[in-house]
Amino acid sequence: MYGVVTRNADEVNWEEFDRGFYEVKDVTGRSAEPIADAVNMVSCFGDNAAADADPSLVPVDDMGRPATRERPYFDWAYICPSREEYREGLFEVIDDCVEANEDVRLDDVGFPRAEYCRCGVCEEAFAASEFDDRFEWRADVITEFVADAVDRIPGRVYLTLYPDPYPGHLYERSGLDLEALEAVVDEFVVPLYDMAYTTTYWLETIAKGFESALEETPFSVELYAVDVDVDNLIHATEVAAAYGTDVYFGYEASNARAALRRMRADERDGASYGDPDS
Repeated sequence: MYGVVTRNADEVNWEEFDRGFYEVKDVTGRSAEPIADAVNMVSCFGDNAAADADPSLVPVDDMGRPATRERPYFDWAYICPSREEYREGLFEVIDDCVEANEDVRLDDVGFPRAEYCRCGVCEEAFAASEFDDRFEWRADVITEFVADAVDRIPGRVYLTLYPDPYPGHLYERSGLDLEALEAVVDEFVVPLYDMAYTTTYWLETIAKGFESALEETPFSVELYAVDVDVDNLIHATEVAAAYGTDVYFGYEASNARAALRRMRADERDGASYGDPDS
C-alpha cells in the first residue's frame, strides 16, 4: 500500500495513493482544519510558533541551553513534554482531528535529546516521582502522554519514530519506550529521508533494524519525494517495501505519483527492477 504525506488537501484523494496523511499542525506551528478523507497528522512537541511566543516552554539542558532551531542538532524548536497546559492544547487539536476522521497520526513525540529536559517543571516532577532514574521518568512521561492521546482516538493510531533503531537509542534520546508504546499504538511510521536516494544500502540497514526492534506492531517507511529522481525514488520504494508494511511519500505528491505510475506500468509490462536488497 502506498500513501502520501501532504499539506495540500486535494492530494490525499489522488487515485495513485491508498492512504493520505494531512498535516493539521506542523513543526512551524502552522495549523489547518482537519479533513475527513485523510489521516490527520499532529506535530506534538515540535512547535516553532509556541516556542517563539513563550520561550519558557522550551526544554533546557543542565546548562540552561534551550532546544531551539538556532542551536546545533535541532531543525525546529521543541516544547517541554511536561507542560500540562500545552499538552491540553494538543489534546484539543487531536479532538478536532477525531471529529473529522477517527484515525490520527502523532508526530514529533518525545524529548529533544538525552540531556533534556532540566527545566524547573521537569526537575520538580522528577523529584516528586517514584523514579530514581531520570531516563525511566522521561519514558513514563512520554508513554503516559501517548496513552492519554490514544484514549481520545477511536480509530487507528500512527506514531512517528526518529529513524534510529539501535537498541536503547530512542529510549535515551527521546524517552520512547518501544515495548510500552507497542502496547498502545497501531502502527509506527519511520521517515527515512534523503535528497537523492542514489544509494539505498543505508535505507535497508535502518529498515531492517526496525524490523528487528519491533516485536508485534507493524511499521511503515516514509520516503522524501521532493525533487528526487524518479528512478531513484522507485528503487528506494522497492527497498522500503521489502521491510515496511506500507510506503508513504512526503511532500511532493506529483513526483510520488509519477514514480507509482511508472512502477505499475512496468509491472504490467513484465519489467523487473531486480533484487530490492541489492
